[in-house]
Amino acid sequence: MGFTQIFDEAIRPLDKWNATLYINAMIKTFRHKGLEAFFTTGSKAGIQPRHAAKLERQLIRLNVAKNPSYMNMPGWDMHPLTANLAGHYSVSVNGNWRMTFKFDGEDAVLVDYQDYH
Repeated sequence: MGFTQIFDEAIRPLDKWNATLYINAMIKTFRHKGLEAFFTTGSKAGIQPRHAAKLERQLIRLNVAKNPSYMNMPGWDMHPLTANLAGHYSVSVNGNWRMTFKFDGEDAVLVDYQDYH
């Protein structure tokens, strides 16, 4: 079950009150297809399964982030990248594995999952 399906199940009880909930998903594009599949369906086929729990926390946070500072959490080693990735940011997943992203306004774009060291 993907994050969007989990969220849909969580808000279903609001329907009995005819409540309207406005959600702006902030992750707009992915570079890594396996990470996109994990985010949308929960499939671990395209990621390191041992990274799933931390990636889930990071993706949930990134999806509500309005700017890179939202990702500056203890233990995530958030920092801006330079050279050919100038404008992108990185958070540590595990060891050499990082999740990288950039912002286009208030939207996260080009979200990637890579071993880049």
